[in-house]
Amino acid sequence: MENFSSFESEIYRVNERSFTDLALRVFRFQAVHNPVYKSFIQRLRVDVTKVASVEDIPFMPISFFKEHVIKTGDWQEEVTFTSSSTTGTGASRHPVASLDFYLQNATKNFEFFFGSLTNYHFLALLPSYLEREGSSLIAMIDHFIRASESKHSGFYLYNVDQLIRDLNEIDDTRQIVLWGVSYALLDLAEQHPMELKAMLFETGGMKGRRKELIRDDLHQTLTRAFGVKTIHSEYGMTELLSQAYTRGGTRFNCPPWMRIVGRDLTDPLTKGLLTETSGINVVDLANLHSVAFLETQDLGKVFEDGTFEILGRTDNSDVRGCNLLVN
Repeated sequence: MENFSSFESEIYRVNERSFTDLALRVFRFQAVHNPVYKSFIQRLRVDVTKVASVEDIPFMPISFFKEHVIKTGDWQEEVTFTSSSTTGTGASRHPVASLDFYLQNATKNFEFFFGSLTNYHFLALLPSYLEREGSSLIAMIDHFIRASESKHSGFYLYNVDQLIRDLNEIDDTRQIVLWGVSYALLDLAEQHPMELKAMLFETGGMKGRRKELIRDDLHQTLTRAFGVKTIHSEYGMTELLSQAYTRGGTRFNCPPWMRIVGRDLTDPLTKGLLTETSGINVVDLANLHSVAFLETQDLGKVFEDGTFEILGRTDNSDVRGCNLLVN
């Protein structure tokens, strides 16, 4: 009989060949044990037994996290992540069964692309996230800071002078990661341009602090101000436990247990679009305890190699969280 433990043991062994089988098993499990998702599937009149591909799986609108308690099974949450709700349309709430599972997943996710956390100093400039409770990003970066075992790793809030001193004074074999919300990095670039010997990770948009920018414009501004060749981006959100990352370009890469599916903008039940502007659906198998199949409000393009780009937001969707930069 399927259970959380059996799924957890398989998530990090999944590969391209086994992904569909595991995704379908998780779908069938959640279709039975998640009351909200089960009701959603029934309203669509989908026969669970006839779902035979990832594209056939019903993807639940991400807005349900604002309106319902999304749980697969009966358990008490250890923490609840909440979105910033910058537009006043209500915050998403994601109950999480195990904070340790989230942090271990985030670690495996980052290390899959960039290597051990102990190879880095993590310097975080995330004021808008630090100023509220329930941020999954802050939980992740706080864990990275502690797990790096570096005396230089830490949050800076608005202490930009100390950040600049530390950026200039750290001198060892470890790579520096400066992880910042977009508007704070732009402020730093305008007020303190410098030759930055660090990997620069941008996350989130302007959080109502500045005018939104096309990602290319943001990255050009940051590369000129800091003398770096590339900017790394993170794609994540309150409703997902996993993250996708760029490695210097515009395309995001997913870890093996995460996949992006493009949907038709006029018919959301038509899925599997490639290389054309489409709605972004996400399969995140780490979302075992909530829903692993989500229809987001992001626009983008999905490519045959599994990478994807984010181009903007669908009409009338609220501006939110990570990478809300628009074209």
